Amino acid sequence: MSEKRKPFQRFKRQKPKTIEERVKDFILRNSKNGYYTKISTLSYKFEIPQDQSWEIAGELLGDGTLESIHDERTGEMKLCEAGKIYEILSQEQKRKKEKTREFRKKKTQKSR
Repeated sequence: MSEKRKPFQRFKRQKPKTIEERVKDFILRNSKNGYYTKISTLSYKFEIPQDQSWEIAGELLGDGTLESIHDERTGEMKLCEAGKIYEILSQEQKRKKEKTREFRKKKTQKSR
């Protein structure tokens, strides 16, 4: 009886994504959540060599789906979805301010 059953519709086999597609999806997902993706993250996240991560980033920057910005302190390249550089930058600044407020709040509570 179980041999006659059809497979569940949502679990159809899909061909596996290439590394380039997985990297692109990862960067776009991070951008939608308000974060940049550093180039160095790609090499250890996807277990690929550093030069390959630069090649993939170059291809994605070339076709216009991504934009890049450099970290102010380290100079490292960060990637995000095209047109979201300033939006993510403002979210990053808000998170830093909130973190500083929380730290100061905890520090004043401990000293009392």
